[in-house]
Amino acid sequence: MTDHEFICALEACELPPSDFGHTAHVRAAYLYLQSGDFAASLGRIRRTIRNYAASLGKADRYHETITVAYLALIQQHICERGNSGGWTAFARDNPELFEPGLLLHFYPKAQLQSELAHRVFLLPRALSNRTDACASSWAAGAAS
Repeated sequence: MTDHEFICALEACELPPSDFGHTAHVRAAYLYLQSGDFAASLGRIRRTIRNYAASLGKADRYHETITVAYLALIQQHICERGNSGGWTAFARDNPELFEPGLLLHFYPKAQLQSELAHRVFLLPRALSNRTDACASSWAAGAAS
């Protein structure tokens, strides 16, 4: 399926549910970022995922924090590494975007699972190991 066919099927809610797993979500975000800036891409991906989920009777599955965070990570990868000349090469060159639990490097699990995170974008809370490391560095610097 070409990128154009993929986006058309997704936006028309004609893509089989088995074809819209995590990789397909990343593909849609990547393609939207290729055709618009972050704000426009975010509007499109929100609308598309919400409409698609609603068409399956699963409107409650949409997760705002995961959507925004992944779109930002994908944009960061494009800006830092380039777009790789197309979806297939981008996916090959950025395997970490497909690792299970990627957002757990940024967000505590409880925060991502919260009802609030489903409804609105939440900035990540500091993870305890980061907080401790920052506090230790600050205390060491302040003591000198």
